[in-house]
Amino acid sequence: MNWNEVIGQNDVKERLLQMVDDGRVPHAVMLCGPQGCGKMALAMAFASTLLRQGHENANTEAMLEKMEHPDLHFTFPTIKGPGMGSEHQPVSDDFIREWRELIAQGPYFTMDQWMSAMNAANQQAIITGAESDELSRRLSLKSSQGGYKVSIIWLPERMNATSANKLLKLLEEPPQQTVFIMVSENPDTLLDTIRSRTQRIDVKRIDVEAIEQALVERRGIEPDMAHRLARAANGNWTKAIEALNADNENRTFLDMFIMLMRLAYMKNVKELKKWSDTVAAYGRERQKRMLVYFMQMVRENFVYNFKNPELNYMTQDEEDFSRNFARFINETNVVELFELMQKAHRDIGQNANAKVVFYEMALQIIVLIIRK
Repeated sequence: MNWNEVIGQNDVKERLLQMVDDGRVPHAVMLCGPQGCGKMALAMAFASTLLRQGHENANTEAMLEKMEHPDLHFTFPTIKGPGMGSEHQPVSDDFIREWRELIAQGPYFTMDQWMSAMNAANQQAIITGAESDELSRRLSLKSSQGGYKVSIIWLPERMNATSANKLLKLLEEPPQQTVFIMVSENPDTLLDTIRSRTQRIDVKRIDVEAIEQALVERRGIEPDMAHRLARAANGNWTKAIEALNADNENRTFLDMFIMLMRLAYMKNVKELKKWSDTVAAYGRERQKRMLVYFMQMVRENFVYNFKNPELNYMTQDEEDFSRNFARFINETNVVELFELMQKAHRDIGQNANAKVVFYEMALQIIVLIIRK
């Protein structure tokens, strides 16, 4: 993994490289930022730089090209597979083949893609206490190459309480010449004691220009289309790539949003019940992503009323719908709509009955969407 695979983020690249050049690499770094900003790409490039120190040869490069270096350890959320015993706590090694296949496609991916790679259904992916035990065992071993040992922890906020407390002990007394690189989208949910033992680096959304350039150079997209896709992606490279796929998930979410709003406007309670049953059949992770998308659409439609294109970040299909719909999202209902969807997102995350959650949300939207 090389730095040129990271899209934009030059400030963060320089900061990480400066740590290496100065010989002041902290024992734990936390890269924090929104989905699609390149946190994992930065983590993998930084890890590769550390593992090359004093070992720049063809063998090392071959291992790093596949991210299969023996001193590089990945920790990530997992699910309980169908063949696992009742007492077995899943660990990253249980899904290492699927993980390597995913990262071989590139360092930009989503939780949805990872869940799909694991063939997950309605499970919630977590990092277990057994995973922290396994990581502790691995890091206690001597470096195979005589240099750094690097632990990349993807989405540490998904650690359960047992795992978090065990990781804290590792951070308090880190193994010699070991660097932890955490990649987090929601760091505020982590233990304060874990956060205090890491050097936090906030990764911003990718510049529109950097996404635009990457779309042209890496994907062969025409400049005008690349510009529109880059703006709609709002700093999220994975979103820009998804927009190239006509069957992408957001297209489905847009269809469900349009249907919800039209049925609510028509006060068609019977069809709203069918709509609720349909989305209730989605897995919980997908339901939460859909609600996040809905909240984004509420925001975009409200802002669309200001008639300033530079403030909007929508695809052509989204804008086509919003052209006539945006007037129904205004100062009388925008806050309540957003909070309603936010509550549904929270309830789904707490394993509430999805049919009840979505039907109640749909009924309340009837009142809000026709409010003058």
